[in-house]
Amino acid sequence: MITTDLLIIGAGPTGLFAVFEAGLLKMKCHLIDALPQPGGQLTELYPKKPIFDIPGFPSVNAGELIDNLMEQIKQFQPGFTLGETAQTLNKLEDGTFEVVTNKGTVHRAKAVAIAGGLGTFEPRKPTIENIADYEEKGVEYFIKEPEHFRNKRVVIAGGGDSALDWSIFLADVASEVTLVHRRNEFRGALDSVEKVQALKDQGKIKLVTPAEVTGIKGEGKVTAITLEKEGETFDVETDYFIPLFGLTPKLGDIANWGLEIEKNAIVVNNALDYQTNIPGLYAIGDINTYPGKLKLILCGFHEATLMCQSVYNMLNPGKKYVLKYTTVSGVDGFDGSRKEAEKAVVKKID
Repeated sequence: MITTDLLIIGAGPTGLFAVFEAGLLKMKCHLIDALPQPGGQLTELYPKKPIFDIPGFPSVNAGELIDNLMEQIKQFQPGFTLGETAQTLNKLEDGTFEVVTNKGTVHRAKAVAIAGGLGTFEPRKPTIENIADYEEKGVEYFIKEPEHFRNKRVVIAGGGDSALDWSIFLADVASEVTLVHRRNEFRGALDSVEKVQALKDQGKIKLVTPAEVTGIKGEGKVTAITLEKEGETFDVETDYFIPLFGLTPKLGDIANWGLEIEKNAIVVNNALDYQTNIPGLYAIGDINTYPGKLKLILCGFHEATLMCQSVYNMLNPGKKYVLKYTTVSGVDGFDGSRKEAEKAVVKKID
């Protein structure tokens, strides 16, 4: 049996950063994740995808961000149960939570944070009759290794951030990039839309809107796709067709834990600490919902910070918590007095 102060279900970026914030408060963490390695979707689905909205990083690859987070929390020595899914949750008489995985591993903790991202997921596939015949034969739903498309012809379909970001990235990798969207307007970030337009003007991206991919051709492998635009159909030769229409999320066993669920997300109290309707059980990151919710990594980091402070207060009743800044106290001495930390800083400078 594994015991810890804070059990985190989900080892994606939000869950990993929660380890850091808990570590500053001298709380031990253990993480459960269904994937065989930490990182969540960032590692499993698009480790090379550039991310542009992490403070202090004009651009950082998803895999690099996970590597940095792992390095940041290494000092706090969190435990990991990987390749297993959290299946059942029970609250014992003493208030401790017991979580058992699909492989029978028992975990006990005084508080639990669900940081499962979108939960279990599968790609949303376009309604093309023969698309299954070409999966992994030129049809790809995720981009894990961009070099796989080096000097190849690529058709990307979609109107969100993933379609825009990968079109921009592959413009310097593939021999030809065609972006297809059924509308003239895109749902992604305005900056990305402007970059795509600029690359189109430079001849680095072919933009086809409003249009839809209606068919796939090729003997055993994709050699062309059929496009329908304004009532006319025509073929475009390509080596790869990459539909990026997002993911269909599923909560899995978590949906049976007695939580308040709204549109496949866990309802939390964002006015206080991101606690669910079950005291001591929190939900942070993309898996939760509340008025004004934004599904951004940045927001998950913020939620993890407030959640950890709430857990600290719950585990240490009556003990006054005083917020200190790591710029002054450092990390090792975060639990010490501010004056001692300031002396240490002065000593180092001298």
